[in-house]
Amino acid sequence: REGLSLDMAQPEAKTAIEVDGPTHFLKCTKGTQRVENGRTKFKSRLLRQLGWTLIHIPYFDWNALNDAVAQDSYLQSKTISNA
Repeated sequence: REGLSLDMAQPEAKTAIEVDGPTHFLKCTKGTQRVENGRTKFKSRLLRQLGWTLIHIPYFDWNALNDAVAQDSYLQSKTISNA
């Protein structure tokens, strides 16, 4: 069986969570905004066209969180804003 790989998915609700590590972004010079690479953009666009809700968790956001409470709050905000 072939298809897309998703970090977490609830197919019946067409909802997925993608934890985007450094390989999902173009290498930028210091101080510039991070930009998703073509493969990540394509995957996101394809899933949206198929009716999926996609929630991205960028590594740099996650790494900036200091504790489990902050991580929980972050995840709740991401899932509520995409509901």
